Amino acid sequence: MIVEYLCAALEDENPDVFLAAVSDVARARGMTTISNRTGLGRESLYKALAPGAKPRYETIVKVLHGLGVRLTVRS
Repeated sequence: MIVEYLCAALEDENPDVFLAAVSDVARARGMTTISNRTGLGRESLYKALAPGAKPRYETIVKVLHGLGVRLTVRS
């Protein structure tokens, strides 16, 4: 279900929709768990995934890997 949710969010042209979806999934899985898996501090995760935040690409990739998913591009 996580993959389908994130894929649907990626279809929106507004990047904030995808970031909100990543935040939703991370919170559902537990920020402490994601923090442990990524090596990022919990406070940093909350800030990076807050509405209106502009997280770095590296941060999003780490969070996605911490969730057990990866971002791919195909045609």
